[in-house]
Amino acid sequence: MFDIIPAIDLRDGQAVRLKRGDFDQEERVAEDPVAVARSFAEQGAPRIHVVDLDASRTGVPHEGALIREIVGAVSVPVQVGGGVRSLARIEELLELGVARVIVGTSAARSAGLAREMLSMFAESLIIGADAKDGQVAVQGWLETTGEPVADFGRRMVDLGARRFLITDVSRDGMLEGVNLAATRAFARAVGVPVIASGGVADISDVENLVKAQPEGIEGVIIGKAIYAGRVTLSDALRVAR
Repeated sequence: MFDIIPAIDLRDGQAVRLKRGDFDQEERVAEDPVAVARSFAEQGAPRIHVVDLDASRTGVPHEGALIREIVGAVSVPVQVGGGVRSLARIEELLELGVARVIVGTSAARSAGLAREMLSMFAESLIIGADAKDGQVAVQGWLETTGEPVADFGRRMVDLGARRFLITDVSRDGMLEGVNLAATRAFARAVGVPVIASGGVADISDVENLVKAQPEGIEGVIIGKAIYAGRVTLSDALRVAR
């Protein structure tokens, strides 16, 4: 089964979308993120992707109450990312009922912490591999580490990573199309399931990713394309089936 995962990015209690992660290019897409989550679940989404945007920059949780409300409002699994920098935060989110937690900056910054996180929560963790000009981006995509994203992926697999979310930062929120070649190359490099993210422009992106499923791509996160009416969730789910 190929997962179509609609995204809800949270800021100031609302659902927004950014362009290339730029907080100065913010577009509000819904005032009631809980209603959006319910709608996605009712339409058949197998899981929902939620990001605490401010936390991704600061490392301080901002939307805990809203995340709890979203998790309680839907019957499908919810995965959450944004500013997860400690074992305690992973535990908090899992206790809220979150099914999977996405960890990016903390894993890239500290191999020791990454090893500890993966040893304790491997099955519930998704390692976020955010690529900016081929290098790992951290701190809400404001900085890069200098490490090639494929090298980072292999390093995390050696530490026990079982699943990745790969995002091309330059395409995120731009409706310019998925970087299919880079996504496929990353999936081949790591050899574990990979979720694609960033740049879905139309249904052809979904079709191409579904065709690449044998290479290890197990799903795609779609945000801007749904809110902009470029892709309907029902069409994406049909292609995935």
